[in-house]
Amino acid sequence: MSLRITCLCGKLAVDVQGSPVARANCHCASCRDFYGTSIWSATAWNADSVRMTEGTGHVFKHPHKQLTKTFCSDCGEVVFGTNRLGMRVVPNSMVARTTGGTLDAAFAPSMHLFYRHRVVDVQDHLPKYLDGWDGPTWEAS
Repeated sequence: MSLRITCLCGKLAVDVQGSPVARANCHCASCRDFYGTSIWSATAWNADSVRMTEGTGHVFKHPHKQLTKTFCSDCGEVVFGTNRLGMRVVPNSMVARTTGGTLDAAFAPSMHLFYRHRVVDVQDHLPKYLDGWDGPTWEAS
């Protein structure tokens, strides 16, 4: 699998190779604060599968956590982040734009992470892990 993803203005391009290692909607406070969204919907790849091929992205490192985000200095769009596990996480909005406006099943989220920390309830069929993906899941009452 191969994708070429560009920012909104087209000055940055990222090539993604291979299959994703995780596809999730994250509700943790770190992602909410760092990416400025109530739910961070992203697809993750191993770091060596995601590389900048056009332009020079600007990297912002979280002041206290093991998180970085690479963004375009012209349009401001985040093209990928790097999480504490070293995976590169690409926003699903960018993946959808690259694949014709819809998120292909190969990239669609397969779970919710850190659901106990959510600020918005989500009603869908995906498993909702209270913490990481190896812990207990949320059960509707």
